[in-house]
Amino acid sequence: MNQAIEEGINRIVSAVPFERVPWNDKPSEVTLAERMEYHNVPGISVAVMSGGEIDWARSFGVKEAGTNEPVSTDTIFQAGSISKAVTAVAVLRMVEQGTLSLDEDVNTYLTSWKVPENDDWQPRVTLRHLLSHSAGTTVHGFPGYPRGSEVPTLVQVLNGEKPANTPRVYVNMMPGTRFRYSGGGTSIVQQVLVDVLGKPFPQIMRELVLDPAGMVHSTFEQPLPEPRWDSAATGHYWVPNNPVQGKWHIYPEMAAAGLWTTASDLARFITDIWRALQGKSHKLLSGDMAEQMLTPQGVEHMGLGFFLEGAGDAARFGHDGDDHGFVASLKMYRASGSGVAIMTNGFAGSGLIEELRNTIAREYDWPDYPYKERTQVPVDTNTYDAYVGEYKPESGKRWNVTREGDHLTLQVPGQNPIVLYPQSETKFFAKAVDTTVSFTRSKDGQVTELTLTQDDEESKATK
Repeated sequence: MNQAIEEGINRIVSAVPFERVPWNDKPSEVTLAERMEYHNVPGISVAVMSGGEIDWARSFGVKEAGTNEPVSTDTIFQAGSISKAVTAVAVLRMVEQGTLSLDEDVNTYLTSWKVPENDDWQPRVTLRHLLSHSAGTTVHGFPGYPRGSEVPTLVQVLNGEKPANTPRVYVNMMPGTRFRYSGGGTSIVQQVLVDVLGKPFPQIMRELVLDPAGMVHSTFEQPLPEPRWDSAATGHYWVPNNPVQGKWHIYPEMAAAGLWTTASDLARFITDIWRALQGKSHKLLSGDMAEQMLTPQGVEHMGLGFFLEGAGDAARFGHDGDDHGFVASLKMYRASGSGVAIMTNGFAGSGLIEELRNTIAREYDWPDYPYKERTQVPVDTNTYDAYVGEYKPESGKRWNVTREGDHLTLQVPGQNPIVLYPQSETKFFAKAVDTTVSFTRSKDGQVTELTLTQDDEESKATK
């Protein structure tokens, strides 16, 4: 590893920002080890990517609190719902092979179980619906089963039959009309693959995805085979030094939550999807299929198995995941092939992941690094009077802009006024929250509209 990368890693682990407001001020910084202790996360594994290649991979902390065995880059963690994105690739490979169709009724493939009728109505559910979470299926997620307890079959899970600990999976919303996240829907996908190929699901995933992608440490085997126990991290609760009883849970819902993997293996997986987009790899998908996978499927920011975020140079795809005592995240930018895979063995890992990801984004100058330093500029405060008044958004609940001395305030129903600071004569920002307010003028100079931007989402209100 070259010296520049090593110096960058040292900067990252020694200066993790952990305060997100005020938004125009520099966040406080401490070491990664201190933030791990704060979040009660004993171990973490990280892989950073640039240009569709793994730039570096490192691990920190221990496999289990109270022990001295360190996490290594080969330590496997539970990936939770990232399993869904990996499963989606297996489906798309079968679509390219002509074995499956994205738009066929899945009941034509299912033999061990069928999507049930609702009264006298039979829903028509497709793999496209299921992979984009628009099938209208029930059951958001799965808690898993403690080691040593009775574990249901997948059909028992789908039927909500004991010893399953979740309700039955069925359709209670019109398929194809809106997004609703459903691990139950992904479990239907698992049953489709098993019924069509007649093989155990872990074998299917190894043949279709894990081996071709070079994910040498990964497995969908549930329960985890005993020879792999020594290489596995232990999950932890929020309370310090409190491992999950039995170290981890078992997930028969393998497609939705069953992947054991490393940060480096996840990086290998997602970089190959990116390389397929560039026409540089066909190990997993063709360029056309990778493009379809990362195209919105008519629902909220959802492709086929991946969530889609941002726009332009900040457009990215990925998936987060959490199992009992584990939290993980996988993100990649479409334009640059830059990204990060992070795996933790603590229930509170999501906060740590966000902080570390933001630190890496700063080091690599990723386009949507959230700590944007906003500079207040001097403007003629006499222009403020034109902005004062009531503004009506689509919700119908009026917003009020008032002037108090040399500054403007914005008040929305049920909240105290928030002070606005000028970035220009027409654009203002708030220090207390990540919000900008822009005013639009007509050709004759009259203020006609207000645009409120939060989390890259715009809301317009007419004066």
